[in-house]
Amino acid sequence: MKNSCRGLLAALILLPALALGQEARPLDRIVALVEEDVILQSELDQAIDMIERQAQARGDRLPSRSVIQEQVLERLVLTRLEVLRAEATGIRASDADVDQALEQVAQQNRMSVGQLRAAIEADGIDFREFRRDVREELLTSRLRQRVVNSMEDITETEVDILLASDRFGGAEYLLSQIVISVPETASPAEIAEARERVDEVLRRLGDGLDFSTAALTFSQAPDALEGGDVGWRSLNAMPPLFSDAVEATPVGTYTDALRTPGGFLILYVRDRREETEVIVREYRARHLMLEPSELVTPQQARDRLFRLHERILDGESFPDLAREFSTDETTANIGGLLNWFQAGAYGPQFQAIIDELEPGQVSDPFQTAMGWHLLKLEDTRQADRTTETLRAEARDMLFRQKADDEVERFLRQMRDESFVEIRL
Repeated sequence: MKNSCRGLLAALILLPALALGQEARPLDRIVALVEEDVILQSELDQAIDMIERQAQARGDRLPSRSVIQEQVLERLVLTRLEVLRAEATGIRASDADVDQALEQVAQQNRMSVGQLRAAIEADGIDFREFRRDVREELLTSRLRQRVVNSMEDITETEVDILLASDRFGGAEYLLSQIVISVPETASPAEIAEARERVDEVLRRLGDGLDFSTAALTFSQAPDALEGGDVGWRSLNAMPPLFSDAVEATPVGTYTDALRTPGGFLILYVRDRREETEVIVREYRARHLMLEPSELVTPQQARDRLFRLHERILDGESFPDLAREFSTDETTANIGGLLNWFQAGAYGPQFQAIIDELEPGQVSDPFQTAMGWHLLKLEDTRQADRTTETLRAEARDMLFRQKADDEVERFLRQMRDESFVEIRL
């Protein structure tokens, strides 16, 4: 999450979801007070329209509109609180930021920004409102990123402990969830009420209710409106209570209700896959570069490199010429050596040249923004990178689990501390 916030603008990617419907309504009313702001019935109706279209695109069955409005309103409340908190703490999203985000949305839909705007307006949506929604997505994403950035880094010791544990590796599971929240300071009566709701969910599932529909109807997790989709998770990325339950649950079935610090959880195991060895092709090559400078024009750099190419073809040593002439400071003193690297490590243009060479062969001179280059492929090999890959996965899993917990704790605390009055 530090490098990127997964899910940015996810609700804006599918064009079918853009048709929110802008029918004129004779009356509008306040459905929620959020701090000093309000949420209107028209906003709630538009959000429900979007959710219905997204569910239809996924092929999910939805409960009635009256059932899901509570879920949708809670998401609107949380988003409004995040936007207010982001603005209050100095987080901003400029017009240029919004323009860049719109460009990303357009590219993902294989169209220009102009075409995207035309499609939005053809569906009766005010483009200014669409820009506002994009801006809010940016603000909430940056707020969550700030929360994650405040965490302590994952240590090598934590990675070592996870790798040494008997819970690392093995299978991964595609999961969905239903969460029934319980405040950390809940009274026995509140816990009993939540337990009754969980029992009702289990009864409905037992009667044949589709899990995604049940998530849309009952779950109080942020992913409820996506049918509770969690995605692929390794057992070692879960607390032992969850991993034990998932491991014991056949694909296509769900766990019993699991008690968590935040309430109750039901997990649905949609699929399972085994982790495999990671075998990659690696290359060993040498590189010679001549970079233009104040003293060397681009044409002079080109001419010199072509002469060096001829000398190499005539039998002179590539390493010796690289040491003497190359302006690549990272490799010149070691004869231009690029020791074992994976495909794409030096960019697509270099890789395209490498792919055309046989071991021992020298490339023709080629140009990049840095200057003129020669490459010599010395050898290739198949390398087992399972250990390195598992270590990277372990670090990512530890970070993702810690980040998810931190963001969930932050959102729950923000919601509990804020003034919200629901008027449905």
